[in-house]
Amino acid sequence: MSRDLLRSAIRVFSSWWTLWIAFALAHAWIIFQAWVFGGQILGDVNLYEWWVRNGMNTGSWPVFTYAWVYPLGALGPMTIPALLTETTPAYDWVWMGMVTAANAGAVALLGRAKPHGRAAVWFWLFFLVMLGPIWIGRLDGLLAPIILVALLIAVKRPAIAMTLATVGAWIKIAPGAVALALAATASDLKSFLRNVVLPGAAVSAVVVGIAFAGGGQDNVLDVFGEQGDRQLQVEAVAATPFTVARLWDSSIQVEYDDVIYTYEVLGSQADAVAQALDVALPVAALLIAALIWWAARRRPERVGDILLVGAAAELLALIVFNKVGSPQFIAWIGPPVAAAIALGSRTQGTRRTWFVPAVGTLIVARLTMEIYPLRYGEFLGGWTFATSVGALRNALLVALLVGAVIRLAQLAFARKAPTRAS
Repeated sequence: MSRDLLRSAIRVFSSWWTLWIAFALAHAWIIFQAWVFGGQILGDVNLYEWWVRNGMNTGSWPVFTYAWVYPLGALGPMTIPALLTETTPAYDWVWMGMVTAANAGAVALLGRAKPHGRAAVWFWLFFLVMLGPIWIGRLDGLLAPIILVALLIAVKRPAIAMTLATVGAWIKIAPGAVALALAATASDLKSFLRNVVLPGAAVSAVVVGIAFAGGGQDNVLDVFGEQGDRQLQVEAVAATPFTVARLWDSSIQVEYDDVIYTYEVLGSQADAVAQALDVALPVAALLIAALIWWAARRRPERVGDILLVGAAAELLALIVFNKVGSPQFIAWIGPPVAAAIALGSRTQGTRRTWFVPAVGTLIVARLTMEIYPLRYGEFLGGWTFATSVGALRNALLVALLVGAVIRLAQLAFARKAPTRAS
């Protein structure tokens, strides 16, 4: 009897009707929260609207007219709601609808993945609910579905995955982590050129060509300079020693930067950490890419697993070694886990490899929501509980990165099982 009930429950929760009802409820709840928290969640969306409407009204466009904090491709999704609306509330609704539609497309593909796509949908929805509304009010709400789809199709359709990753990277840099993983797992020079270089170069040529056509050739790469000028953001992983030390050291100050709209840690030591991270981030990304490459050479039969673990490691490195620690970045780390759940099998040891990271990712998401938006004022004020939550969240991010690197190292350096002669 109990087994029959279990089978019936699995059948119900695996049905598309149930999954889409859950999708609708999850997104309705997230959108409701976005409206409740108002400017904390939708403030950046209002800034997107201002950039675009200012360009439409005055001809002064980001990148084409002046240096910008985002790559040129970010103007695409920002412009769509402005073309369809005339008011800020309407822009907000269209933006959230656009993010929801993108996520619906990703969920449709995720649920069809074999062998466990529908279980992965439940993880993905739970992850987004745990993270809270921050992702739906940022560009990262569009990036997460792009990353997820790229990872789902990476092994069978690497050229399309690379195209998606490059498009995403020209919106915001995070999908570039998937591009690095794809490059490192290419089986030979021919596939590297065909599946990585060609689609990546084609997308980049279109974007740069648009920049030149609009007179923005001098600013098209300025996003890297804009990021380099930033200081240590208070939520960043590397800011943890400073935020914890604030509990007993009142000389450590946090100040709002009204140019880039973030809170940063002041002082020469924080500045030195920020400068060190400018070097540490690309070095870490390249070292992880080298480890992915070696693992793929050693274990070509496990290239799908290597790609997912490698992408997770790269995305985590983009957070851990980043002097900008915005809470929406956490949306990047859910896709590799969801893709691994969907595509993995018992024979590949998916449960053993990904169970702990999946739980850790959910905890990180929930702790992130606790910091922002629930206790952000307390966190900025150096309150003990909020500071402890932030420190724990950041420690878990480091642990997830270390775990991903260790798993890559195991795949790269483990002895191959001897083959028996027939």
